[in-house]
Amino acid sequence: MTTSPDKAITAAHVEKEVLEFLTARTKQSWDPDTDLFADGGVSSLFAMELVVFLEEAFGIVIAGADLRLDNFRTVLRMMELVRRLSTNDLVHGG
Repeated sequence: MTTSPDKAITAAHVEKEVLEFLTARTKQSWDPDTDLFADGGVSSLFAMELVVFLEEAFGIVIAGADLRLDNFRTVLRMMELVRRLSTNDLVHGG
């Protein structure tokens, strides 16, 4: 799902979309605070799929220091990343 420019990116919206993506791709349910990598649910290669999904779904660009694996460990961390990057885009005219 792509977020339209007129639709605010809320924490609840990001959490719902990420959880739906994870469930569809891994065929299991996740808690928002579960470490996806420590529990063996996903591999580090899957992190790249998460990056692409987040960028496409929320119209953000994840680059540089934001590409740290820690930003993708939990749904909550991904939610914070998306909210921060989308706020930065609005502030910087992106």
